[in-house]
Amino acid sequence: MELKIENTKAQMRKGVLELCVLSIISKEEAYPTDIIGKLKESKLIVVEGTLYPLLNRLKDASLLDYTWKESKSGPPRKYYTITTQGVEFLAELRDTWDELNHAVNQSQNNSKTNRK
Repeated sequence: MELKIENTKAQMRKGVLELCVLSIISKEEAYPTDIIGKLKESKLIVVEGTLYPLLNRLKDASLLDYTWKESKSGPPRKYYTITTQGVEFLAELRDTWDELNHAVNQSQNNSKTNRK
């Protein structure tokens, strides 16, 4: 069976999506379209069909909350904010990311040294 690089890349992106979404919302309340825009700027291409289930899952886990705000161009919009529990969870995710990033960098450096 041939391993496709695009599948692997997609899985890697999905793995860090919670961290990125929570980080974006931790800075300021966010509307889903704005979140998608910021993720695209960071080369983490996400579609609404991926984001909305994630937002709902984070809300159900009490990591996010939302408020409805009137819109000038249509129906009210749902804006997400991070909860106190979400801030704590994000801190743990960041610690885990730092450890994982360090481990990956370390293993790459070791493999480069072994090739010489």
